[in-house]
Amino acid sequence: MQYRIAAFTAAVLIAGSAIAQTPSSAGAKPGASTPASKSERAPVVRTAKSLDCSKQADTKGLHGKPRKSFMSSCKKA
Repeated sequence: MQYRIAAFTAAVLIAGSAIAQTPSSAGAKPGASTPASKSERAPVVRTAKSLDCSKQADTKGLHGKPRKSFMSSCKKA
């Protein structure tokens, strides 16, 4: 009887690990595309104004929210 319980437990563990390793695309909707990796994306085109504002922010040592706020106001000016 103990051998049957051990065999059943082993079978459940093996089946569970096999199910856990199925590819994530198996449940994907038909026709849905996967997101492109960074190397496959189109490069971001930045304007001269944006680059100038970025240089100013670098000079001021701005990071995070202050930089975002500065960049927004700089590009609007």
